[in-house]
Amino acid sequence: MLEDFFVLDFSYDVVDNIPVIFIWSIDRRGNRVTLVEKNFRPYFYAVVDDREDVSRVISEIKKLSKPSSPITNIEIETDRRYFGNPLKSLKIETVVPAYVRIYRDEVSKIKGVKNVLEADIRFYMRYSIDKGIKPFYWIKADVEEIQPKEIFKVKSEKLYLIKDILEIYEAEEPRLKTMAFSIEVYNKYGFPNTRRDPIIVIGVYTENGYKQFISSDYDDINVIREFIKFVNDFEPDIIFGYNSNSFDWRYLVERAELRGIKVAIGRKVNSEPSQGVYGHYSVTGRLNVDLAGVFCSSRSKSLIDLADNLGVMPKNKREILEWYEVPRYWDDKSKREILLKHNLSNIKSIYDIGQSNLHYLIQLVKVTGLPLDQLSMASSGHRIEWLLVRESKKYNEFIPNREERRTEASDEGIIVPPVSGLHNNVYMLDFSTIYPSIILKYNISPDTLVRGDCSDCWTSLNGNYKFRKDIKGLYQNVLLNLSAEIERREEIIKTLDPEKRRRLEEELRALRSILNSFYDYIRWTNARWYVKECAEGLFEWGRELILQILKIVKESGFQVIYADTDLMFFKGENDPKKLEEDIANRLSLNLKFNKFYTKLILLEGKKQYAALTKDNKVDMVGIEDYRNNWCDLAKEVLQNVVDQVLRSDKINEAVRYVKSVIYSLRRGEFKIEDLVTWNIIDKDIEEYKFDLPHIVAARKAMKSGHLVTRGSKIGYVIVKGSGKLSNRAEPYFMVKEKSKVDIEYYIDKQIIPSALKVLGLFGVKENTFKFGGTDVLNFFKK
Repeated sequence: MLEDFFVLDFSYDVVDNIPVIFIWSIDRRGNRVTLVEKNFRPYFYAVVDDREDVSRVISEIKKLSKPSSPITNIEIETDRRYFGNPLKSLKIETVVPAYVRIYRDEVSKIKGVKNVLEADIRFYMRYSIDKGIKPFYWIKADVEEIQPKEIFKVKSEKLYLIKDILEIYEAEEPRLKTMAFSIEVYNKYGFPNTRRDPIIVIGVYTENGYKQFISSDYDDINVIREFIKFVNDFEPDIIFGYNSNSFDWRYLVERAELRGIKVAIGRKVNSEPSQGVYGHYSVTGRLNVDLAGVFCSSRSKSLIDLADNLGVMPKNKREILEWYEVPRYWDDKSKREILLKHNLSNIKSIYDIGQSNLHYLIQLVKVTGLPLDQLSMASSGHRIEWLLVRESKKYNEFIPNREERRTEASDEGIIVPPVSGLHNNVYMLDFSTIYPSIILKYNISPDTLVRGDCSDCWTSLNGNYKFRKDIKGLYQNVLLNLSAEIERREEIIKTLDPEKRRRLEEELRALRSILNSFYDYIRWTNARWYVKECAEGLFEWGRELILQILKIVKESGFQVIYADTDLMFFKGENDPKKLEEDIANRLSLNLKFNKFYTKLILLEGKKQYAALTKDNKVDMVGIEDYRNNWCDLAKEVLQNVVDQVLRSDKINEAVRYVKSVIYSLRRGEFKIEDLVTWNIIDKDIEEYKFDLPHIVAARKAMKSGHLVTRGSKIGYVIVKGSGKLSNRAEPYFMVKEKSKVDIEYYIDKQIIPSALKVLGLFGVKENTFKFGGTDVLNFFKK
């Protein structure tokens, strides 16, 4: 029978020594169903030296065949290319996917085999690539409903055996069931440890509102069981979290195992969340989305900051607790309601951020073909790479093996050094938009590169890099397709009502993010398609174009206060629209100035700035890269100094603020927790050869009976005393009296340096905070 299915995800299992592909789907009636493919087999390629006898190589390969997963077929292929060059290869097929890597290693040792390719593609992704099926597309398939479901251990409403896939098409997706969750842990003695600290609250949020599973005492067995039951009853397709891969899932799974509970929430019987290739937790048949990974450029931000910046939940509308305050609010029953409101604020923020960005995520999945749970944790480079992996099949190009290459020192430098200080009314131009045009114009691609003489090539200015004109390269084909999709949507969007416009705007945001990330991909030394000449050629043409743009900006009466190969800042009173027109007319570039800042603080380093947007929000880049030994108060001082300088222009006000922090510290008006420095114990304590502060603190905690293991996060404060600084590091929970804390260390080594990172630009010296006088900067007038 013919049925239509909306594809959510793929997985595979080996059943009776036969590999089985599972396609987790939704049918036209809204049923959650599973499609089973039993006839697809794993394979890889061996590249054979042209001078070798192929029949001998085939004979040698056949001798490797093992009864547990025999080599079932070997085919000679001569039409596949590797970086544009034709190769003679053997397609080697087996039965069990795990044996591909075993055979890869053995085949690579056979005389005459030059290389082994495509042996590192996961089996279910290989199926998805070969069949051309991507998540969030519809497929029309000839299927047969099968029973019993117990054979394949699936919990779906219906199970179908695939006979044939007839069509793959785009259409409106069915209603997807989504939920968000977040956990709270009773961690009285430092960072949460699964062997010691129970889960006291698990909050979930759905379209129906929220639920909180709350411990009646300090036992989390029922809390975990109630959460498992909720997930299985609600049957979400997508589960949103924030830092859930690095904390919530890991903690929940490990804690449940210690309590003898299986977190069986997948759509296969007894399937638990398991860690996958990008560090994400995979939930079979469902899509686990860690929003901290989606907003990778904001990973240093907390959920609270992200929700505030996105307008989802302003800071003044939520309950805010630090994680180390949870035990205090739990122990005091009169304060538990505040803890529960804090958890509710978190889960509602996660849910709203997920829902408002869902169409953007769906489009990224459709472009790259990565399942949503993997995409949420994959870097922009990995996303582009999977797009190239899929597209390479269309052009008969082999997928290169992944290689670890040494990162080469960049010579791109700074084009215009930063004019450090505070600037008003500044425009920013992001050059990431020009690089796709350069790739298209000069056909830059690994498969078009010519290393010798060429009479019909695009040749770089210094003559070092040549790219063929007579064929379209892989990169050019991919970028043309992306550009066409963008142009098509830009035309459609003009005719739509606001609601439909918003969806298309999210799709355009996704397409543009992929298009404009190609420059970073080409420079990524660990990319499968990395070729040094492509990166350097693109850089050379790009730099020349930027110098032309720079000249036009200056001729138009603007002052350039910073420029590198990624972005430019400039300011002036002339009309920026006229400048855009000049650039378009003279260089045939449709450039838009990406941002306008009412205030901008430029530091002296590359791409280090803080800026105030027209809607009164602060962007910080480079400045917020805190040192590992900075406490929360030092970070807060830096952020507040930036905020005051940008919003008021009054340097004296910022100086007075920093002085007030110093005075408060000396008067004992602080929380010990604000001075804690956190570090991860990334190996066994015995393996550390040096007495680092956090290791000394960890040893002291262990000596007093506290549990510290590899992976633990240890918080410490520096106390008064003599001798080495590291010997004065104490676990923060063992320091009960503020008078023991070495306040002068924090003032001299953390608070003042963090403030001077910005205030030093305006002539403020260290002595300003030590010997009084906040009026030394009266000369500063803007």
